[in-house]
Amino acid sequence: MFKPKRESQYEAEFVFIEDLVPEDHLLRKVDKYIDFSFIEEKVRPFYSENNGRPSDPLMLFKMMFIGYFYGIRSERQLEREVQMNVAYRWFLGLKLNDPVPDHSTISWNRRTRFKGTTIFQDIFDEIVHQAMNHKMVGGRVLFTDSTHLKANANKHKFTREEVEVETREYIEELNRAVEEDRSNHGKKL
Repeated sequence: MFKPKRESQYEAEFVFIEDLVPEDHLLRKVDKYIDFSFIEEKVRPFYSENNGRPSDPLMLFKMMFIGYFYGIRSERQLEREVQMNVAYRWFLGLKLNDPVPDHSTISWNRRTRFKGTTIFQDIFDEIVHQAMNHKMVGGRVLFTDSTHLKANANKHKFTREEVEVETREYIEELNRAVEEDRSNHGKKL
């Protein structure tokens, strides 16, 4: 019998978000072994206890982690990806209908609240340490982001030079994306 499913988008279903994320998903492993609770204590000095709008810094940093981990180079794109990706929502503790933090909130916190601090680097380093303790990453030396070797075309004569790349480059890339977005929308830089 021929029966198109045109109306299925408007049906309500009872589902567990837990069941929608595969057991072997990488974010499940990260969630199992990495304890992100240290972030709340680390950022507490940057927040007022009794003034301003309520905020969830843990979610903002976990969103930044997702962006860094999956190579999402724009906060606007990060917001869209979290809206659509069930695994990201599960990792952040969001229900399917929960609103996702706006890209401007992520950007403002990154550029203003934590400006001039090493908070991103400190948090990244702690996550890497925990990952190393659980044998999620290998290596004897901790490099903050990655190490690149400069190429040398002469096979018989070469020098080996390590070049460190830090999370600062990811933050700078996000800043460039914000400036480009503002320029495209006719806003002040």
